[in-house]
Order: sequence, then structure tokens, then C-alpha cells
Amino acid sequence: QVQLVESGGGLVQAGGSLRLSCAASGRTFSNYVMGWFRQAPGKEREFVAAISASGGSTYYADSVKGRFTISRDNAKNTVYLLMYSLKPEDTALYYCAAGSGIVIVSTTPRGFSRVDYWGSGTQVTVSS
Repeated sequence: QVQLVESGGGLVQAGGSLRLSCAASGRTFSNYVMGWFRQAPGKEREFVAAISASGGSTYYADSVKGRFTISRDNAKNTVYLLMYSLKPEDTALYYCAAGSGIVIVSTTPRGFSRVDYWGSGTQVTVSS
């Protein structure tokens, strides 16, 4: 069993930055692909970024590539999402996820093959 707790969300002006953290309980954190998804009001949850179990590979949605950076510290059971140059369209509830496999369609990562655990989310609001 893995429990995920996100933190670091908040209100920021367009062009600003935030760092989200996701702390995981359980001894098997390093076995999981970790990632971030987001859901804006009235929209479906969408993939944002993912990182392999070892941290050696990262994957990003086209909408955040070059602005967001995902990383993990397996010794601390924590995954991070550093977000730069934030835009109002980045406003959403951001969820941490633990799972396996990355689905890639025409070289674009689309999400996980399977999500085993979800966090409860942290709100990011970007004002214009």
C-alpha cells in the first residue's frame, strides 16, 4: 500500500513559479513510475509529467515541456514538480500518481499504463 500526499500548491501570477511535492509512504516507492496529472474545472484529468522508477527517464505533455521539470528522491520517498513560466491555463488541481508503464502515442507521452495510487490533489491557481 502506498499513500501519496501532495503539497506546494497556491496562487501565483502568470510568469511565476511553484514547486509541488508528493510525499509517499511505504517501502516500495522506488519500484513505481511516478507522475503528475491535473484537472481543471469542467475538463478531464490530463497527464502532465512522469519519471521512471530509477529517475533516469522523464516524460512531459507537450503543453508543459520546457516549463516543468519532474524529479524524484528515492531516499526521501518524494517526487517533485518544478513549474516555471506559469500560465493561467495551468490552473488546475494537481494530482500525484504512482503506477507502471508509460503510454506513448506517436512519440508523445499520454499517461500511465496503470495508475495504482492517487493523491488527493493540490490546487494551483495562476492569475493573469
